[in-house]
Amino acid sequence: MFKTYVPENHDAKWVLIDAEGKTLGRLATQVASILRGKNKPTFTPNELCGDFVVVINAGKVNLTGAKLDKKVYTRYTGYQGGLKTETARVALAKHPERVIEHAVFGMLPKGRLGRRIHTRLKVYAGAEHPHAAQQPEKLEIK
Repeated sequence: MFKTYVPENHDAKWVLIDAEGKTLGRLATQVASILRGKNKPTFTPNELCGDFVVVINAGKVNLTGAKLDKKVYTRYTGYQGGLKTETARVALAKHPERVIEHAVFGMLPKGRLGRRIHTRLKVYAGAEHPHAAQQPEKLEIK
């Protein structure tokens, strides 16, 4: 009788990605794949088997075409008439971390597993990050 192999996530690494000059969508797909663990041979869709990802220089990410002015982020305050909108240009200027987080979170599964994966993404606007103790390995995104 065969037993089902269930991998344990004791081998979660820390990965450092520099977003400077990278296209937002292409960067987000790579980050989402690493967070889910799809780059590993032990990938299991219903398990938390991905790595931790630290993204630096989020403010220097590129958007192609006219997306800086035409891409709109909306949120609702909860009050009547409280629908707030801002363009990608304004969002990158005010809080560049949220732009990358928004792109990556949309590519992750919805539900309990997706919310646990969300906590493994750390995004910083500048080149500094407080995760040096974890010794993240630098990964070059094409």
